[in-house]
Amino acid sequence: MKTNITLLIAFLFLGTSIGFAQDTEECRTNLSIMSEYVKAKNFDAAYAPYKSLVATCPKYNSGLYKYGEDMFKHFIKNATGDKKVGYINELIAMWDTRALNFASKTPKGKYDAKKAELRYDNRELLGLNDTMIYNEFDAIFKSDLKNFKSPKGLYVYFKYMVKLFDAKQKTAQELFDKYDDVVGKLETEVEKNSAELNKLTAKEASGATLTKKEKRYKKFYTQTLSALDKISGSVDSEIGGRANCETLIPLYQKDYDANKNNAQWLQRAMNKLHAKGCKDDPMFVKVVKQKNTIEPDADTAYYLYLITGEQKYFDQSLSLQTDPFKKAKLYKKIAGGFKSKGKYGKARQYYMKVMEMNPSDRSPYLQIADMYGKSAKNCGGDNFSQRAVFWLAAQAAEKGGSSKAAKSYRGLAPTKTEIFNKNMSGKTIKVGCWIQRSVTVPNV
Repeated sequence: MKTNITLLIAFLFLGTSIGFAQDTEECRTNLSIMSEYVKAKNFDAAYAPYKSLVATCPKYNSGLYKYGEDMFKHFIKNATGDKKVGYINELIAMWDTRALNFASKTPKGKYDAKKAELRYDNRELLGLNDTMIYNEFDAIFKSDLKNFKSPKGLYVYFKYMVKLFDAKQKTAQELFDKYDDVVGKLETEVEKNSAELNKLTAKEASGATLTKKEKRYKKFYTQTLSALDKISGSVDSEIGGRANCETLIPLYQKDYDANKNNAQWLQRAMNKLHAKGCKDDPMFVKVVKQKNTIEPDADTAYYLYLITGEQKYFDQSLSLQTDPFKKAKLYKKIAGGFKSKGKYGKARQYYMKVMEMNPSDRSPYLQIADMYGKSAKNCGGDNFSQRAVFWLAAQAAEKGGSSKAAKSYRGLAPTKTEIFNKNMSGKTIKVGCWIQRSVTVPNV
């Protein structure tokens, strides 16, 4: 009897094992077929194995969802009407299935943003209104801010806050608070990506060779920083004239007494008033002094420096700021202040410090190139040497990553004919005034 029971158990176990092995083999086969179809862009043929996989093997391999995403994006791009809506819903359902089966690889903030952006891109077809779009992104921002990193998503989120403000569905305080929230998130992502890119840049600078994986990451961080920079500018453009001194000052005057011991409120008010050119108003001075009283920091000291012009506040600001990324931002502000006053030598000095603190930020080179270009007429003994300054501007623009600007500057420099007629080919020109740099004339 015992022998029969043992044999029965063994048979059942063997049958289960065989069935499991067959299921696994079928999953492997279908995923292989699907992947080959997707890679060949034969998306229609990929659909059948996808349906089988998602129904019977949803936990087999997360690659299923990557191939499925590529497939549905193609379908959505090429479909119209109800068929397109069906594919949109299928893709969203697939992301939900992915989250159920691969939760650790499906961060909520990232994939909810994908859904929200997909719905936003097809808002007219889906019948979404402004409030629905805003609320969808707002829910992501509040539930998983850490993984809500999409530059596009953050921009759309703020864009629809502005729309609701213009429709008188949001208050000015809500608008400005959301601006600070979104800008703060963008700055956090810039800081994180810059830190990672700086590690790879430092490795290259030491003479080491990046691995293929590191090269891919370097490209990713560079592209992400570029996207974040563009989105930051777009967010500022969206708020536009809505945040001006005429709007901000009465708002902060009204709320000051209730918030005078709220360091975050004071910091945001201080930042906004300065950014919008309200720093000469007594309200700005009042806010800065109060912030400095309850919680002095690098920003407060910097603003006091701007108000008073006293060197002690400038030195205090630098000493209080220990974070290299934030110190780089402070140097950039100082450099921008000197540039706006025409003190180009000082401006260049601080722009160079920016890149010492944050090597991944090459934008200061573009500012330096601009200053060179604006100084060309004042920095040379004759027309040829004056226009030679544009070669320096082109070099700086190249370092700043703008080949378009570099080409423009070179177009203003002496031509090959002029170089030949002046017998200057390959010679070095010392550029005077504040620039104090040498430039080698191209060989012709």
